[in-house]
Amino acid sequence: MFNALAGNAEKKPIVYVIQEIAGTREGRPKINIMGAQEYGRFKFLLPELSQIIFSPGPLIFKLRDGLKNYTINDYLLLTGDPAIIGVACSIVSDITNGKYQLLKWDKQERKYYPIEINLHEKGKINE
Repeated sequence: MFNALAGNAEKKPIVYVIQEIAGTREGRPKINIMGAQEYGRFKFLLPELSQIIFSPGPLIFKLRDGLKNYTINDYLLLTGDPAIIGVACSIVSDITNGKYQLLKWDKQERKYYPIEINLHEKGKINE
């Protein structure tokens, strides 16, 4: 786990939720993400209706600002527009030199699992 690499292991991790869950404004979110709180406290980056359309600059600026304190001990919860998810992963990768964690929902086990990403990992491909 990346925790061993970070100097501040006592700081509780943050789960960066990229976009509020659809239905949140109506009080009826379409999915329940409460299980992800096991990994840290939530920080929501964008409202549920955010989209990248013709001018991505302002949205990228807002994501950069929201993710500026991301550390390798934190997690991304990949919710919302796939284009926004891609930008958020790119920003975090830039901040952490390609090492970050995300939470993956397992439908069968009905829980989140942490996935460690290291874009610069060297080695053989097992698959």
